[in-house]
Amino acid sequence: MKINSHTPDSCTTCTACTIQCPVAAVTQKFLGPKLSGPAMERFRCIEQEYDLSLEYCSNCKNCDITCPSGVPISTLNVLAKDNYYKTHRHTLRDWIIAHIGALHKLAGPVASLANLGMSNPISRWVFGKLGFTAGMQLPRYSPQTFLTKFKDIKQRAYPDKVAFFPGCYIQYNDPQVGLDLIAVMQANQYEVLVPANLECCGTPLVSNGYLADAQENALHNIRILQELAAQGIPILTCCTSCGLTLKREYQELFDIPGMHMVAAQTYDAMEFLLELESKGRLNTALHPVAAHYIYHAPCHLRAQGLGRPALELLDMIPDLKVTDADAGCCGIAGSYGFKSEKQDIAMAVGENLFEKIRASGADGVLSDCGTCRLQISQATGYKTFHPITILRQAYGEGRSSD
Repeated sequence: MKINSHTPDSCTTCTACTIQCPVAAVTQKFLGPKLSGPAMERFRCIEQEYDLSLEYCSNCKNCDITCPSGVPISTLNVLAKDNYYKTHRHTLRDWIIAHIGALHKLAGPVASLANLGMSNPISRWVFGKLGFTAGMQLPRYSPQTFLTKFKDIKQRAYPDKVAFFPGCYIQYNDPQVGLDLIAVMQANQYEVLVPANLECCGTPLVSNGYLADAQENALHNIRILQELAAQGIPILTCCTSCGLTLKREYQELFDIPGMHMVAAQTYDAMEFLLELESKGRLNTALHPVAAHYIYHAPCHLRAQGLGRPALELLDMIPDLKVTDADAGCCGIAGSYGFKSEKQDIAMAVGENLFEKIRASGADGVLSDCGTCRLQISQATGYKTFHPITILRQAYGEGRSSD
């Protein structure tokens, strides 16, 4: 594991991070990123002090986005949590959430039974006793995984190729997003490669204090992806958390040969397509889409400093209206909103966004993050889509967003 070279000394105590922290804004259970991060880190360097309120940090990265001094506040917090759990036990609930990638592999082949097991009253009672949010519907498994569906696709071969890192949510819960990406890339004369045997990127492990397990996943993924990166093949993601982890988290937390090369070749799918447009390489023969959507930019997209590439791309589609919600965090923060003691906080964090969506009169909601879409749909009742789905529709590739 990478030696902790991150220090709090650049912090000027300006409190900008605390002002922008969505969790600190709605609860006093979290002291805020400045106190739990740089301030407490000075004590941790001496006595290994641990602020228990740090358990309420959602790792949304808004503190990193805001800090004018470039202090890696979220990384300080992640490392503190990992050190704490080296001598303290995790709950069974947190182990399950953190290792969801491994559990997906067990449940995916028996998707219908897994869905039945998650939805029946006895299972939901057990989940409640374990500390899962009672009112939050866990993501349902797709009858077929993305990789299974991918093997049946007859792609047209092109000289230009990209690799796709599907991540757990697309692989097991929402494979259609991956299929939509392939259709869009084919419309732009790219062949899509999907490496076999990739592991979960490790975001749930990092957020829940399992850095050693996250490092194992990172080592495995980098070994596979660096071969593609060495050939100059771009690596695309359709999950902003996966993208942030491949681009930044691995480098901040670990020291793995090849990780810098992989990071340099990793793109959010919408980011990559927008770059094609800037080079005059994007297929702009887009059909009209007569609809109005409201768009939510995930925190982990904004943490990458990409702007709103989806909005710029969708603006090219005739008859389509997309409004930027610009309403902050949705509250789910990956696994945060699935924890019963954090449910009210997660919903309070997202309320500004939910209100904007309800008042928008839109036909649906767009977001680049799977769990953001899940949180939004359950909180508002609106249908949600990944922007790539609407782009596929505009290319006339045979799938409607209805």
